[in-house]
Amino acid sequence: MSDYAVRPITEAECRPTFDLLVRSLHGNPPPDERWERVRESWTAEGRTGAFHDGEPIGIASSFPTTLTVPGGATLEMAAVDGVGVRADWTRRGVLTAMMDAQLHDFAKRGFPVAALHASEALIYGRFGYGVATRMATMQVKKPAPLREGVAASGRVRLLSTDEAIETIPALYRRMDSGRPGAIVRPDLWWPIAFNWHLYADGGNHRVAVHTGPDGDDGFAKFHVVPQNTYLDPERGAALEIHDLHAANPEALAGLWRFLLSVDLVEVVNVRGRPVDDPVGLLLADPRRAQTIGVDDELWLRLIDVPAALAARTYGAAEPVVLEVQDRMLPGNRGRYRVGSDGVECTGADADLQLDVDTLAMLYLGGWEAGPLALSGRITGANAETLARTDALFRTRTQPWTGTHF
Repeated sequence: MSDYAVRPITEAECRPTFDLLVRSLHGNPPPDERWERVRESWTAEGRTGAFHDGEPIGIASSFPTTLTVPGGATLEMAAVDGVGVRADWTRRGVLTAMMDAQLHDFAKRGFPVAALHASEALIYGRFGYGVATRMATMQVKKPAPLREGVAASGRVRLLSTDEAIETIPALYRRMDSGRPGAIVRPDLWWPIAFNWHLYADGGNHRVAVHTGPDGDDGFAKFHVVPQNTYLDPERGAALEIHDLHAANPEALAGLWRFLLSVDLVEVVNVRGRPVDDPVGLLLADPRRAQTIGVDDELWLRLIDVPAALAARTYGAAEPVVLEVQDRMLPGNRGRYRVGSDGVECTGADADLQLDVDTLAMLYLGGWEAGPLALSGRITGANAETLARTDALFRTRTQPWTGTHF
């Protein structure tokens, strides 16, 4: 019998569990003034805690949002935005107990999918989460002028902190890219994930907005980090972009033109861009832009496999019968016929077998079936079946979320 209890938290336990999460990630809990700024983002709803003698020792939290899937439809999604275990309670089953309770709660509440950003890559696969989108870390060394003829009309203006907090949420809501993997940013997301940085470091973070013929259509949040030293006093700073979204190519080009024109800056760094980001093609010298890393971004978990499969569209190919295994949610186990005309449960022989985490990797179109088979994630498939699977699940653009939580 365990000496801890796993249950939903109460409103009175919001602050202690938030502090626990911050400490588990090796941070310092916020002072009262800063806590009040993010308090509305950390409610008891959707948060499961582990408790020993009434004290929190673990937290697994989430909030509701929606996910864009291939074809443009949206699915209700549980966004897992904070998981942590107190350092003296790790390796004792606390995390597994919380994740099991959370997944069954998601199923009970009717979420077809859940997703998270993983602090450690070895943890979440065993709970059925798979890497569904990837992100690029890029560096652009100045000078880096744009090519002649790049469409970059419009203007860019800088916002004050108050203007940014007021303006950017509505602007983001208007910019529906339709890209698989995109999520809605609910009201509770902004105070803790966007506004927090605007108040940090003495207000060093800035927000630039691009305005085109039809109004505001893009924004970038960034800050500047000095790189000069005693021995190199004239070295330019690094401009670091933390959030960049544009409704159209002209707005994207206009924002890059502005960011690359900021004076006294030697290099522009950005993490979390789509792997098909075109910034290098915009430059007169494309070598000035380098992708210096590609990392996992959104880890997706299919809670209701039939509902999730039915929500997206598929390419033109002969159907494939998938045999899906799910250790934690056994109701998902079964065979599914996936074709351009839709999805149905079937008793037919399977063309391939895979676990639910691998199905999540295929789901948004971010991976091809061949490498997944080579790694042993897909079994029982021949080359022709893998080609059909790719034709069905492939998407026109690479999936990307672009929102951290």
